[in-house]
Amino acid sequence: MGKRGSPAFEGDALEERAAGTAGAVRSDAAEDAAATGETTERGTTRGGSSDGPCPDLRDPGDERERVRSFVESSVAAADADGVVVNMSGGLDSTVTAALAVEALGPDRVYGLVLPCNKVGAHHARDAEALADALGIDHDTVHLHSLFAQFGAVAPDRFDLHDEPVLSGNAVARLRMALAYLAANATDRLVCGTANRSELLLGYFTKHGDGGADMHPIGHLYKTEVRALAAELDVPEFVVEKPPTAGFLPGQRDADDLGAPYEAVDRVLRLGVDRGLDAAAIADRLSGDEDAAGDVDEETVADLLARHRATAHKRTTPDVPTGRGR
Repeated sequence: MGKRGSPAFEGDALEERAAGTAGAVRSDAAEDAAATGETTERGTTRGGSSDGPCPDLRDPGDERERVRSFVESSVAAADADGVVVNMSGGLDSTVTAALAVEALGPDRVYGLVLPCNKVGAHHARDAEALADALGIDHDTVHLHSLFAQFGAVAPDRFDLHDEPVLSGNAVARLRMALAYLAANATDRLVCGTANRSELLLGYFTKHGDGGADMHPIGHLYKTEVRALAAELDVPEFVVEKPPTAGFLPGQRDADDLGAPYEAVDRVLRLGVDRGLDAAAIADRLSGDEDAAGDVDEETVADLLARHRATAHKRTTPDVPTGRGR
């Protein structure tokens, strides 16, 4: 498919969301100081040049075409009719949906908006406006009653009440179950929205948001996704949202991970891509303004430990080696 123009992020609903979200983002920032800091659904279970500024795309236009081609060829190889994208109103799902539209056309992209609580309701309205702006068919399903029934039939020993890790993972898997229901019913592929930063840290739910047929932006660090968003003219109110799983008031990815993505991505570039140890990375980033301030060795070590501990989430299930007779 030939190169397409920018997705049409236009529409009255989107303009209303942009105006309303600007104040919400400022309010959210004020809440950061009072954030719970609790491990969430993605916390313990998820979770440019590396010598220069924080990672960025050298040519966002080329990457845009690369991802678009990847989506098109993946769908064609599977002989599928299109893709299903779970849309949260955040940066990653918006970029993924926009690129899918460019690759396949709006009629072959279906969006699911799946809020489960009051925290997610605001983001759900953003997602609906973005889906409308992209011209894709979409549905909103409120999962609260489904999740409540799920908790009611689960054995008492697995009580989900006030258990953010257990409940968050369960909700993520319910969302993916609905995505695959839609995909099976319409002969489409489930298009995941995880980025490389999340995948390397295991900062996703296994068989939840990590369960997809493809991850079009899975090779891009979070800071690189932001650069691609600028290339796509993604609305500023989406780009400026503090990254969050959206399960707890005031929750932020930076709190869960111990550092903002500007620093996290530098650590992963140096530690995973180049193999430096924690001490060397901390020394390299000390006083580096592009790394969003000093990153101490303990934080670096914790991030690298997350990467190692979540290796199982990035592989297929183990099987015994060899074959018996």
